[in-house]
Amino acid sequence: MLNTATVSADRIAAATGLRTAVTILDKWGATGEQGEAILRVSHSTYARAKRKDGLQSINLDRDQLTRVSFVLNIHAALRTVFDNPDNLYGFMRMPNDNAFFLGRSPLEVMGGGDMVAVYETFKRIDVLRGSQW
Repeated sequence: MLNTATVSADRIAAATGLRTAVTILDKWGATGEQGEAILRVSHSTYARAKRKDGLQSINLDRDQLTRVSFVLNIHAALRTVFDNPDNLYGFMRMPNDNAFFLGRSPLEVMGGGDMVAVYETFKRIDVLRGSQW
């Protein structure tokens, strides 16, 4: 039997994570379409998260929670690597000559919405901080 308090706490945590991820994506300069694809959420859910309201009933699946986690962890890695806000938030828009990115920005690669692209982008950025947790 599920504990109602646990379900509520999980939804609050999911809503908080989603709001934070959307805020980060906005600071990275992601378009709404890119953010929706990266997080695999609907336009209305993304808009509600951006407004920071109406998310009490949010129910994210495991894939969506994983995507939120990758965005939060990419941001944490960038915060470890960069002190300058221009680099911290601008890095994701910068063209990257790493073989995986092929001159595209990390945001462009992730913006297609493919989970492998999101994961691989995370892996490459995490290496910048020495993969230290």
